[in-house]
Amino acid sequence: MDQIQQNGKGVTDSQAASAAARDKLMDELKHAIGEAEDWLKDASQAPAPSSDTRARFDDTLRTARTDLRKLEGSIIARSRSAADSANVYVHGNPWKSVGLGAAIGVIVGLLVTRK
Repeated sequence: MDQIQQNGKGVTDSQAASAAARDKLMDELKHAIGEAEDWLKDASQAPAPSSDTRARFDDTLRTARTDLRKLEGSIIARSRSAADSANVYVHGNPWKSVGLGAAIGVIVGLLVTRK
């Protein structure tokens, strides 16, 4: 039982850390996209984009791509952690898992057939 409680606490802590990292990356990505939009507006007003504007835009896009890769890595790591936790729980409690799956199936079935 202690293993399950510790495992659950670890998952909760991991989820909180992942959520904080995801929020930070999303804020940075929104900021980068906003800067890119501003630079595009500035570039559209000028007859030809300056090399400085182009370099800043390229840098912003590079930053956005990097942030997206970090977010993807975070999501993959979090989903693997959740899958591992579920695997440990199911192997430790097979009958509870079967009962829980059956209960969820009945509830979903009732909701689907309900008009």
